[in-house]
Amino acid sequence: MSEAISNLEAQIGVQLFDRSGRYPKLTPAGLAILGDARSIIAGVDVLKARAKGMSVGLEPELSVVIDVFYPIDAITQVAKEFRRQYPGVPLRIYVEALGAAIQPILDGRCSIGIVGSLPVIPDTLTDERLPGIAFFMVAARDHPLASHRGKIPKEVLGKHTQIVLTDKSELSGGREFGVMSPATWRLGDLFAKHHFLLNGLGWGGMPLHAVRKDLEDGRLSVLPIEGVPPDGLILPMSVVWQTKSPPGPAGRWFVDRLKQIPVSVGKVPKPPVRSKQRNGR
Repeated sequence: MSEAISNLEAQIGVQLFDRSGRYPKLTPAGLAILGDARSIIAGVDVLKARAKGMSVGLEPELSVVIDVFYPIDAITQVAKEFRRQYPGVPLRIYVEALGAAIQPILDGRCSIGIVGSLPVIPDTLTDERLPGIAFFMVAARDHPLASHRGKIPKEVLGKHTQIVLTDKSELSGGREFGVMSPATWRLGDLFAKHHFLLNGLGWGGMPLHAVRKDLEDGRLSVLPIEGVPPDGLILPMSVVWQTKSPPGPAGRWFVDRLKQIPVSVGKVPKPPVRSKQRNGR
């Protein structure tokens, strides 16, 4: 052991131990390098575990693209369990909308995708159904449509700006999904769309999990549109991959676990009851 330490000191040019006393002890430089040595050992263990997994078909990493409409809470829950189940497999997560959630699968940049906002799936992909997402047409509580009495006809909707997501890819070129108004503002981010809706800049569709709190607190209102069920629409969700490249053990586990996670569906949350002010004398 002493010879090995001496050889290491000679190789790196740093004295690791102070041998002036009865027992050798680490020098300040030795203490600093000790942390690096422990990291190297841990890295070697990870390398061995990853190599062992790859030798039996385990993916070197799992890259997943998630439709922006899919609940991130469900992905987070599965990711926590995935880290315990496959500690040697790095997880890469990307969030996109419409065709941009499918394009990374077609390009081979991601191995599996969770899609739904683009209802047309290319023939080169295999898909499996996931639980659907509750989807509502909403507007800010002070938006003119929020105070409309009764069902809102399409001609009334057309007089107001609809906030819609835009596709970063070319997969939905020439097609519209869920657009009901000729007046549209197009945003490439669901977070931005959410804030535009909250600030009364238009009306539009949002997944229930993203606006549940706003509906409960009365910041947003569900629009009763003709032809739209009162409990909202169900947006079908699917997991997809290239047919020629099916998921390995880690990907298959990820998909199967997602199928078991419940997502937000159900009745429209009721806004708070606002007390009426009494006129004083």
